[in-house]
Amino acid sequence: MKQVEEKRGKLSASELGHQDKGAPAKAPAYVLLPGDPNRIAVMASQWDGAEEYTMSRGQKAAHGVYHGADIGAYSTGIGGPSTECTLTDLCARGAHTFIRVGTTGAIQEHIGIGDIIINDSNVRLDGTSQFYVRPEYPASASYEVVLALVQACENLGFRYHVGTGCTCGSFYTGQCRTTYGGYRPSGLDDIFENLRKAGVLNFEMEGATVTTLSRIFGKHAGMCATVVAHRITGEWNEDPEAEKKACLAGVEALRILTEWDALKAAAGKKYFSMSLLKGDQA
Repeated sequence: MKQVEEKRGKLSASELGHQDKGAPAKAPAYVLLPGDPNRIAVMASQWDGAEEYTMSRGQKAAHGVYHGADIGAYSTGIGGPSTECTLTDLCARGAHTFIRVGTTGAIQEHIGIGDIIINDSNVRLDGTSQFYVRPEYPASASYEVVLALVQACENLGFRYHVGTGCTCGSFYTGQCRTTYGGYRPSGLDDIFENLRKAGVLNFEMEGATVTTLSRIFGKHAGMCATVVAHRITGEWNEDPEAEKKACLAGVEALRILTEWDALKAAAGKKYFSMSLLKGDQA
């Protein structure tokens, strides 16, 4: 058993990866993580240039350039387990900064359809991160990624909200929806209202996995998502262009992060602060 455990601690990139075939062996340092493989083409169309790849298990990827920044995008599929595979593989390939980009359902009245939600933290109901660390460990985004996403939305003129989301390992009952045949476990209404009263903004399915594992692995991560469903009003997105907003906010944030990382390196700083933008490094 000891030999098996030692080998597991020394897995190569190819042994770690489920996404191993198709894309180059070296991943970009800055990566977008959409769930839907079809969103890769949407993202690539927003960049200055990109090469797309089809990989195993129906996943897709793209490497390219956006306003001078070398970036990538890799689809994760839906939910925590497949996200775990993609994220772990990308860490082994050299990526260090991740932004999950997708769609979400709002559970607060003041949030509108088409708005961007930037989750700086998530309730960990993803079903995957629990296997890595005890439940009290926070699913918190990197403050630099959150700040870059805020700045990206400001640059692009997008209406946005920042706060805690809820990552669920279920699309239906986990997000307090009634499922096939009218099945609805008791207590879902109480769960929904308690999350709302606690100020949770939205439901989604990958954020907590990305931020928890990234923090454990010593990487930087965050997320943004376009609101396509409103669980209070019953509204649904009717504009197919809406999800493109989160894709654009994500890639603009990656561009900003590359600039901030360069400033940190030039100043010999480990953390970003506003003084770096002002040239005050005292």
